Order: sequence, then C-alpha cells, then structure tokens
Amino acid sequence: MVLQFVYTAAAAIVPPKYWPHTLVGAFVLVVIYAYVQGRSTTRERDLHARVILLTGPFTPLGIVTLTALAKRGAHIIALSPYPLSHPVPSLLLPLIRSTTNNEHIYAERCDLTSATSIRNFSTAFLTANDTRIDAIVYAHEYPSIGRIWFFGGQTRKAKEQREEEERESASLASFLLTTLLLPALLVAPVERDIRIVSVVNPFYAAALPTFPTFLASTPSTPPSQQPLLISEGHRALRTVIVTRHLQRILDSLPNRAADIKSDKPPAPHPSNILSVTACPGISRRDTVAPFLGTTERAWSLPYVALLLPLLLFTKSSNAALQTLLHVLFLPTPLKRAQAKVDAAADEELRKAETTQTGPEEDASPAETAVPRRVGNVEVLKPGALYRECAVVHLDVPRPAQSVEEANKPSSKGKGKEESVMEDDGELGGEAVGRAVWEWYEARLKDWEAKDKER
Repeated sequence: MVLQFVYTAAAAIVPPKYWPHTLVGAFVLVVIYAYVQGRSTTRERDLHARVILLTGPFTPLGIVTLTALAKRGAHIIALSPYPLSHPVPSLLLPLIRSTTNNEHIYAERCDLTSATSIRNFSTAFLTANDTRIDAIVYAHEYPSIGRIWFFGGQTRKAKEQREEEERESASLASFLLTTLLLPALLVAPVERDIRIVSVVNPFYAAALPTFPTFLASTPSTPPSQQPLLISEGHRALRTVIVTRHLQRILDSLPNRAADIKSDKPPAPHPSNILSVTACPGISRRDTVAPFLGTTERAWSLPYVALLLPLLLFTKSSNAALQTLLHVLFLPTPLKRAQAKVDAAADEELRKAETTQTGPEEDASPAETAVPRRVGNVEVLKPGALYRECAVVHLDVPRPAQSVEEANKPSSKGKGKEESVMEDDGELGGEAVGRAVWEWYEARLKDWEAKDKER
C-alpha cells in the first residue's frame, strides 16, 4: 500500500518515461557537489594542551575552526573584536565549551583594526606567567571584503577606498601581531612544534598579471583602484609571499646553541617554527556572501535568490575547514626525521640483541616480528601555500629591476646576507619576498601613525 502510494505520487510529479533522465541528472548533481566540496584531510592529531591563538573566531570559518580544535583538546585563545560582555562571545563560547567538553577556551579583547589594541594585547600576553604558543591561526583575513552590486559616482569611490583600507588593515594586523609575538616563539624549546598559519581567499591567481606593477611601485605609493576580485587577489598574494619570506628569515636565524669547542658561529638550521598559508577555497558564507551584500546581521536579496546554485557550486564552512586542519595535522620535517632516526636506532638495537643471544636459540614471535619501518609520509612544507590539502606552486613574476639587480655583483655586506638567507626561487624568490616585506614595514608605520591620531 505504501509503495503503491509512493509510485503514484512519483508518477504524478515525474512521468515514468522521464525517470532515467531524472536519475542521470541527480547523479550528475551529486558528482558536481562532491567535486566542489573538495578533498578532506586524512590526517589526525591530538591537540591536548596545545595552545592555539585564533583570530577571526566569530566568522563562519572561525566558528567551525574553534569547534574542531576544541574537540581535539586544544587550549584556544580567541581574539575577539567585540567586548567580552558582548552577546557574541558571551553566548557562543560557553556553548562551544559545553558541546566539546573543553573548558580551555578563552577570549581576549583585541581589535585587529587598531594597532594600539594589538600592542596592548601583545604586551599583556608577553608579560604574563605563561607565554606558551603552539600555533597561531590568522582566520580573519579569509572573509571577502567588498560588495559587487553598488551604484554611485563619488559614493562608490569612497566605498572602494574604504574597502581597500580594510584589506590593508587586516594584512597589517597579522604582520604586526606576528612581529610582536615572535620573541615568545623564538625562546621556546627547539623540540617544540610551532606553526603560524595564514588563511587567505582563493583569488590570489587573479593578481599575478598585475603584481609586477605593485612590486615596481614604492611602499609610499597610494594604492591604485582595481577591480574587486583583483584587489582581493592582491591581498591574498601579499600574504602568501610574506609568509614564505618569514620562513626564510626564521630558517636563517641561529636555531641551535653554538659549539663550545668551536669559535665559529652556529650554522643556520631549519627552524622549528613553520609558517604556511592555507586557502580553503570558495566558501559560501565567507567568500560569496559578502560579495552579494550579506553581513553578520542581515541577509541580502541576491544571496537568497542564488542560494540553491550556491549550495551546489560553493563549499560549506566544514568543507572549507579541511585544508586548514590538514596543515595543522601534518607532521613537520623535523618530527619525521626524528621518527626515522628512532626507527634506525630500534633496528640497530634489535640486531645487537640478536647477536648476543645467538641464532641457535628459539626466538619468540614478538622477537622475530618485522622491525618497525618508516616509509614515505607527507610532511608539512615550510613556507608553502596549501589548497585542497595539497601544495600549490605559484610562478610569481619578478619585476625587471629585480632581475637586473640579481645579475649585478654584490658587495661584501650583501654577500654575507645572501649566504645566510638563500634564494630558493619559490614564490618569486628572496627579492620579491624582501620587496613585499619592506612594503609591509612602510605601511605599518603609516597605519600606526594614523591609529595614534584617532
């Protein structure tokens, strides 16, 4: 009776002769949806007692990140743009504590649009008793800034200028916070695994054709008006390049104690602080919704009208989270190398014990078991850009001036600097990284000066 009713209802909606077409169409839609959601990480990691500093915790991606890390036992310090008495942190954080059974979720007031607020937080954190940090996740740079549908002459220009200032402020906040907290990271034990993860939007490739123009300009040059996607791409590409250059700087620092018997300074050693960039892809709530005018407090008519196509062709926040979790869960090269050394030591010890006991004695199954071997396992690549749980190789163009300077003979001082910081050629090489780093330093001075005038 029930099957007959279902058959009658289905036949009334779709005639039986169209059922094969409907099944094929549904199968195609399922395949498209699965493809758009992207890869999921196959890694897992126990984060108990790991202290993770998270910015943008109340964005859609920030909330799912906060929940995922809390479920794995991490101690989370969420930098709240709202006062702690505001309904957002005062209601959401107790809810996440109760649902994840993790009481080690804390919120600290830090307005990332204000350099003074960032310095106040950093000073309070560095002067506290416990300054341990195992990871810093900059999730506030991922949400899109700007709206596509906006009309008006001078009003539109003022809007675009205001949005460009917001993009620049978000990037400079990450740069300032990293430089202020870096002393606490550098004095940590060299065995500790420390990661700095910057989350960027997926439009970095759109900025590649116009990026040489940006490199040729001086840091004091006012930003030129660009289309919305290219402006977002410039912001993401700058973050990708400065993250790679930060890793070069960390690797060039003396990360090991000097040998007492030798007068030579300690040789550069790969740092235990790894700086990487993660791109979650095109997220429905963080990437597309702001373009269509949807804010934290209100929905827009274009977003509601396009909701069904967006559900099919864009990622959910949980799917976008996978790349971020992947770079947090992957083992580091130093940990992997230590695992190989331990495996080799176990093998040597097993051989020595076999030699002492002699081959004539009967060995137990446990003693004759196959020795533990360490195969090829993916490790986190320092300074790399990750998307869909894999490394992305970008060919960042260099300006003509950088190429000419690279061919010139270097002076003694420059030769020493090049010997310490090698040019790996990735993401434009050391010259492009240094140019973007100097842009950040110059813009940071202007940003702090404007913040003091408020």
